[in-house]
Amino acid sequence: MAFTSFMDTALKEARAAAARGEVPVGAVIVCPKGKVIAQEGNRTRETNDPTAHAEILAIRAACEKLNSERLIGCDLYVTLEPCPMCAGAIAHARIERLYYGASDPKSGGVALGPRVFSHSQCHHVPEVYDGIAEQEAAILLKEFFGAKRG
Repeated sequence: MAFTSFMDTALKEARAAAARGEVPVGAVIVCPKGKVIAQEGNRTRETNDPTAHAEILAIRAACEKLNSERLIGCDLYVTLEPCPMCAGAIAHARIERLYYGASDPKSGGVALGPRVFSHSQCHHVPEVYDGIAEQEAAILLKEFFGAKRG
């Protein structure tokens, strides 16, 4: 089966998050059959919930849809390198593959920072692919934070 990226859908969710005043991060979960089963953007400010990151919300929605706490064989596309909290949730959900856009030198938990998946306590390690639509994801973040500081 040919590879199909769903990062465009994640970027759409990131743009929608920015329009709501949220940090522009979007996430999409794709089932083993190649269909989108969840797509979310950050909602921490909207819900007053510090755990309402795009990845967490997408994992919750996908688990509900599949009626399972495990997302065996599912892929996650996210516009920004997951933080340690989200990386832990990805491992617990048993996500098969993680595709992300921009690296996060300040709060990343996958390739930078604590590198959650490399710890011996991590029971599941997804395949990780970084740099997917990296430039577009990084520009969204830079513009968002530039406007906040401006």
